[in-house]
Amino acid sequence: MNTEPIQINLVLAWLWTLFGFGSGLLLGLNFHRENWLGGYASHKRRLYRLGHISFFGLGFVNLLFYLTAQKISASTPITVASWAFAVGAVTMPICCLVMAHAPKYRALFAVPVSSLIIGALFTLWEVTNL
Repeated sequence: MNTEPIQINLVLAWLWTLFGFGSGLLLGLNFHRENWLGGYASHKRRLYRLGHISFFGLGFVNLLFYLTAQKISASTPITVASWAFAVGAVTMPICCLVMAHAPKYRALFAVPVSSLIIGALFTLWEVTNL
């Protein structure tokens, strides 16, 4: 099997794990400040936390995809799924950051969410056709 397209998912999984640790460190340096980013329940602070946890969650999704794709023959749907999961992982924390400062652009969340749905659908299609 040609693993080149899905290799990006493995690299992204570990890079996003590292970014999760790093963003956690940065957020953790300020969590004790009551009014940091507008306080614990503020829109801005919630989106920063969502961006932080998306590194871990989508890193895990990319690792899970990589491991799943190892059991499936290379195909166009798997290549599409690989790139869709990568695009979703990269754009989610960016959208969280943009939304934290410009809530009017909330429709941008359609980009990572649509991408992740496409990745999941194409993967499910291939998994059920083993």
